[in-house]
Amino acid sequence: MKNMIKKLLRLSLTFLMCASFIFSNIITVLADEASEAPSADDVISAHQSLPVTTNEIPGWPQGPAIAAEAACLMDADTGVILYNKNMDKVEFPASTTKVLTCLVALENSSLDEMVTFSKEAVFGIDRGSSNVGMDVGQSITMEEAIYCIMLASANEVASAVAEHVGGSIEGFCEMMNARAKELGCTNTHFANANGLPNDEHYTTAHDLALIAKAFNSNDTLVRIAGTTKYSVKATATQPDTFDMVNHHKMYPGQQYAYEYLSWGKTGYTNAARQTLVSSAEKNGFKLVCVVMRDEKPYQYTDTHDLFEYGFANFKKEYIADNETEYNIASSDFFDTDSDIFGNSTPLLTLNTSGVCVIPKNATFDNLNSTISYDDLDPDKPKSIANIRYFFEDQYVGGTTVDIYTNVQTFEFGDPVSENALDMEVAENDNSANTINENTEGVVFVSVRKIIIISLIFIGCVILFFSVFALIRFLRNSRHRRRRIKKRVRRYFSEFDDFDF
Repeated sequence: MKNMIKKLLRLSLTFLMCASFIFSNIITVLADEASEAPSADDVISAHQSLPVTTNEIPGWPQGPAIAAEAACLMDADTGVILYNKNMDKVEFPASTTKVLTCLVALENSSLDEMVTFSKEAVFGIDRGSSNVGMDVGQSITMEEAIYCIMLASANEVASAVAEHVGGSIEGFCEMMNARAKELGCTNTHFANANGLPNDEHYTTAHDLALIAKAFNSNDTLVRIAGTTKYSVKATATQPDTFDMVNHHKMYPGQQYAYEYLSWGKTGYTNAARQTLVSSAEKNGFKLVCVVMRDEKPYQYTDTHDLFEYGFANFKKEYIADNETEYNIASSDFFDTDSDIFGNSTPLLTLNTSGVCVIPKNATFDNLNSTISYDDLDPDKPKSIANIRYFFEDQYVGGTTVDIYTNVQTFEFGDPVSENALDMEVAENDNSANTINENTEGVVFVSVRKIIIISLIFIGCVILFFSVFALIRFLRNSRHRRRRIKKRVRRYFSEFDDFDF
């Protein structure tokens, strides 16, 4: 008995010693790893020291040093890049993926379609990830689904929408990747609709800004994404009423409220860290901002600083108001004039919607331009050329030269009543301002000058033939006089031989 007790004590002691050794080694390894891992402050400091590409452009406004590893500030109308920090570096997007999810979904469905939740949609997401508690077999409208995705970042709703629109999550991802490519994305691939971690699921700040630019042009999506609170009501297909509050913290009343914010989408995973897509508008100037691999709460302060930087340092210049090199209207022949026919008919026009986004201390004369007759937009069949503008080597905007097709025809010789003429004069007077506003940069042909030039040409032709006829007449007259003189001499020579 004593021997057994001694053996048990020895075994216990041995076990304790081994456990103590193993535990101490584990503690040592963890301590070593902790000492080697950089702190959050170290990460932020390292990110703030990273170069900003646009700051290296001579004469370009210097942008702020931010904590995000990658960022892009873009004009939402033209796509002009105002701030570039590692914007083409591949990153994990996390839930900012859902910006494209909702864009593709609404482009391929209607708001009143019913989205039904499958078992895969409900249980195929990570436990504990963002959701609104939908159950298998329940249904909500597409509009409600987009609210759930954009406000509550509901992962199971994103999966259900993908299945509804694409037939499967895989099929929907093919649609997402195709749409991203159409938008100009070059370093993007999506493997799911919600942004949960996947090595094959990545994008860049630049590509995400292009996606946000397209999202920003859809008024319905902007309205939904810009809503701060929304309530989903119970129905026969979904028995629960629940309220949602937008996760974005820059809306009015939130901690980092920004008065010009239009909409935004948050994102976070351990792999992606903090990501944020936002859009703001001030005095008609719309900007899109993307920050990636940021640390809380810098995703909000960085976004705020970038928006303030954009609004404070850049302006828009309408190309048709400033362009002289490509303005055919400056020609004496192609000119705007008023004659008996009223305003003459335009042939070509600089697209009046074309703008450049340039530093506030710069002028249009500081820009370089190129014109191309290739790579025309197939959706713009009236365009015959593209003009692109650059500040140094930085693209700042462009426009097209278009064929003007609003042509009026005149039927000469048709009887026109005095009342009709009076009505036309009145319409011309009332619409004078509208014509002036809508024809800036338009090239006109002067009917009067065409008639004058035609008359001059006809007069020259008539003069030429008249002079030719006169010369021929005078030449024939000389020959005729010579023949008469010869006949007279011959006649009198006969009398000289006659003897009186």
